[in-house]
Amino acid sequence: MSETSPKLRAELEGIPTYKPGKPAAPGGPVAYKLSSNENPYPPLPGVLESVSAAVASFNRYPDMACTGLVNEIAERFGVPASHVATGTGSVGVAQQLVQSTAGPGDEVIYAWRSFEAYPIITRISGATPVQVPLTQGDVHDLDAMADAITERTRLIFVCNPNNPTGTVVKRAELERFLDRVPADVLVVLDEAYREFIRDPEVPDGCELYRERPNVCVLRTFSKAYGLAGLRVGFAIAHEPVAAALRKTAVPFGVSQLAQEAAIASLRAEDELFGRVGSLVCERTRVLEGLRAQGWTVPETQANFVWLRLGERTVDFAAACEQAGVVIRPFPGEGVRVTIGETEANDILLKAAEGFRKDM
Repeated sequence: MSETSPKLRAELEGIPTYKPGKPAAPGGPVAYKLSSNENPYPPLPGVLESVSAAVASFNRYPDMACTGLVNEIAERFGVPASHVATGTGSVGVAQQLVQSTAGPGDEVIYAWRSFEAYPIITRISGATPVQVPLTQGDVHDLDAMADAITERTRLIFVCNPNNPTGTVVKRAELERFLDRVPADVLVVLDEAYREFIRDPEVPDGCELYRERPNVCVLRTFSKAYGLAGLRVGFAIAHEPVAAALRKTAVPFGVSQLAQEAAIASLRAEDELFGRVGSLVCERTRVLEGLRAQGWTVPETQANFVWLRLGERTVDFAAACEQAGVVIRPFPGEGVRVTIGETEANDILLKAAEGFRKDM
């Protein structure tokens, strides 16, 4: 038997594997998972009923065009249905965007640290990632990102709010940045956490896209809507971009269960906004509690907080796990902590207080 392996693309050797939030270990001390920015609430009213009704037909392929969901999104956001494209979570749509715009020799710009999938999906397409450091306040440096644009730039991600820092870019600076971007470079406003924003100075990407053909808005049902396990996201973009996304989509990628659940979730937005409001109140409590303990925590508009801990990152994560909550460490940089149930947040605050006293 030959020891020669099939030839794989050399580019794959340098691509890191996406790291999901660590789950609670069976039988361990962890009671709560605050590592994946999941919504702690159960599915919205009507969702389980819609999914249950769809279960009886999952021996059939789903509607590949996601017709019902696309029409629902178009009506909800006041855009043409032809401007809507769906995919397997917002990360799936983000990968389609890179595949649609960039290949070998092309460049994709994004802030760093930001969503860890950006470098992965960029390298998979064969394009070159261009990482622009965040400011000292852990915010996108839009001036530096504009300065990084070259004739090879094809796509720019702006994660707003930014994952994992929770920080935002505001209307005036974002519009000034967009004015500097060439018309043939696509700017993707990744708004996975849009529903948690309370700062009126942060623009809704859908407003900006209407007047700018090179702006695409990325959204998901995984966070506020609580459908992380069903994998459905969408983009709103002008027709050429939306059409390209439909071409690069995995056929039948969004299951019928996911489509029906997303439609039901959109129709239950009154309940959604109540739940999000409660999480925002908890976010404020956690943020103020950490600051009162002496931690430096940037203002967050997402459903998580960021602690830049440097070399203490792994130790802090271990202390939290021992106390009963698992969080997301980025070794050498900091930790991201999802806002969860009140009880989980209380454990986090107590663990953080104890860790600070031992420093």
